Amino acid sequence: MKRSFVALVAGATALTLTLTACGGGSGAGTAKDSGASATAKSAADLGGLDKLVEAAKKEGELNVIALPHDWANYGEILDAFKKKYGLKITEANPEGSSQDEISAVKQLKGQTRAPDVLDLGGAFALSAAKDGLTAPYQVATFGDIPDSQKDPEGNWVNDYGGYISIGYDAKKVPNPPKTLADLKKPEYAGKVALNGDPTKAGAAFAGVYAAALANGGSFADIKPGIQYFADLKKAGVFIPVQASAATVESGQTPITLDWDYLQAGYAKKLQGKVDWKVAVPADGVYSNFYCQAVSQTAPHPAAARLWQEFLYSDEGQNLYLKGLSRPARLPKMQAAGTADKAAVAALPEVGENVKFPTNDQIDAAKKVVADEWAKALG
Repeated sequence: MKRSFVALVAGATALTLTLTACGGGSGAGTAKDSGASATAKSAADLGGLDKLVEAAKKEGELNVIALPHDWANYGEILDAFKKKYGLKITEANPEGSSQDEISAVKQLKGQTRAPDVLDLGGAFALSAAKDGLTAPYQVATFGDIPDSQKDPEGNWVNDYGGYISIGYDAKKVPNPPKTLADLKKPEYAGKVALNGDPTKAGAAFAGVYAAALANGGSFADIKPGIQYFADLKKAGVFIPVQASAATVESGQTPITLDWDYLQAGYAKKLQGKVDWKVAVPADGVYSNFYCQAVSQTAPHPAAARLWQEFLYSDEGQNLYLKGLSRPARLPKMQAAGTADKAAVAALPEVGENVKFPTNDQIDAAKKVVADEWAKALG
């Protein structure tokens, strides 16, 4: 089966995903002095991985934010990390956005419940790094990740990616759409949704980018994607409901535009309840990655860095792969024979010659969506 993941990894730049954070409040604990761990740029700075593990276990806990358990297999990843290292994990609101993650870092700075680590869409990772909100850190496998997929100092690094896809309830949609052009048909009235608001959520932003590519736009011109959804809304096809496993199960969103690995997660979670099918549209092939980052003011800096080491290890990358997302180290792991072959074979088939926007193009497109989305859709 031909796949384009090697090209995907070589050419990709970061994109993303988004989540809510808890606000500050009176009585919140204050983060303690974290010593050398807070400035460590690699495990070697602390004396090696064993010393990092020792420091993380002394901290005893890790704060994560915006990690839904059915997103890229994060449920199993979190359980595996807890079992391996015995740390307590505190999970903030998993249904938020990348912008909410950034806000949490700013608002909870100095408190023990502030996020330690971030899982961000590319444009949001870039802005967080520019604002000095992320800490430079290079995992042991940093060299396996192409330069185009990471900040040279490790302020953000691509972790997993996928393709924008069309998901649909086969029982409620007997004539399934195969392309974005198909979604314009009146028979899909009141059925099509995105995963959030594209001005805040990476998955929804990616859906607009895919629509632009399918309607005469380009990486330098996302406006046709905005117009596409404005037309769908005017025709009564697009509904402003944030798609999720819950809305799929309830029948509120019978058709969704979302990452293929999330759609696959819905299908698995709702097996026996909803006959959920997934297809990558031929007219709007869009792929990109999310990013990992350590918070510059993480209350548990050693645990934050150990989390990164785990995610980029063979074990962590194969767990992403098991969730049908494409981990950043996959080509290197395939070459070394350490990638889960059954999981690789289960990835959705896609065409060749997939291209990717540059960081500057993503940043510019984000600004256009922020300025024009609400105005175009009302």
